[in-house]
Amino acid sequence: MIDFHYWPTPNGWKVAIMLEETGLAYRMIPVDIRRGEQHAPEFLRVSPNGRMPAIVDHDAPGGPLPVFESGAILLHLAERAGRFVPRDPRGRTALLEWLFWQVGNLGPMAGQLSHFVNYAQGEHPYSHERYAGEYRRCLGVLERRLDGRDHILGAYSIADMAAWPWVLLAKPLGQPLDTFPNVARWRAAIKERPAVRRGVDLGKELRRSAPPTDEERRILFNQTIPAR
Repeated sequence: MIDFHYWPTPNGWKVAIMLEETGLAYRMIPVDIRRGEQHAPEFLRVSPNGRMPAIVDHDAPGGPLPVFESGAILLHLAERAGRFVPRDPRGRTALLEWLFWQVGNLGPMAGQLSHFVNYAQGEHPYSHERYAGEYRRCLGVLERRLDGRDHILGAYSIADMAAWPWVLLAKPLGQPLDTFPNVARWRAAIKERPAVRRGVDLGKELRRSAPPTDEERRILFNQTIPAR
């Protein structure tokens, strides 16, 4: 059994999709990031960075194994299930390249753009355009990669599961995909996968469309973790 510490966000969806794709047994444990549950001492023992998603794999060799950071979780689950990861050395290198690209480029740029689109108070034209431009640049990188390929590595893999949630939100972030036809095709095809739909729907009752309160903004965006 896998304990899945989760909140319905793009980073959470990555792991939810993988768990649904593999059929590994899990139980979802909500981590309400608006209330600061990601800072609770018991959660920090699982995820030292104070971010979800995180898992505890109770069936790992040697006893329960906590894993934090979405890319590391995807790799752990892929190796556990023996699926969605290439086995040949060149394929694995490509997987690591595109997985690290997502966690170091596409995700952070989209996340910062989302902050200025959905959360920041007041007008921030430079910051908005800076991250909108970087998000467009990342979509261009993905557009070129998908030219002549159905998926990032050719076959569907955790590289797709990592990147797709941050492209799902392109239009709400103000970036239509009209000029990225390969990305649009890829986005639509993955959205049709039943496991992907189940992953995105996980915990949908926890979502709230109302803007965050001032207290929620304080919890979400003015965080510190003491050294001890």
